[in-house]
Amino acid sequence: MTNPSDTIEPWVRELLRCPKCLTTLRDDSRDGAPELVCESAECGLAYPVEDGIPVLLIDKARPRG
Repeated sequence: MTNPSDTIEPWVRELLRCPKCLTTLRDDSRDGAPELVCESAECGLAYPVEDGIPVLLIDKARPRG
């Protein structure tokens, strides 16, 4: 399992926020693929990380679950 923090520069990782609600994102994975998940209970979108690049597009996100 690849952790997004392993591929994203730490200073960049600290700046990343959910584009929908601006809440912080936590590192996670689904089926072995890295993703960033919004920590907001109301929003909770999960954004894919493709080739080490976070895809922070709301239409590419999936609901957490």
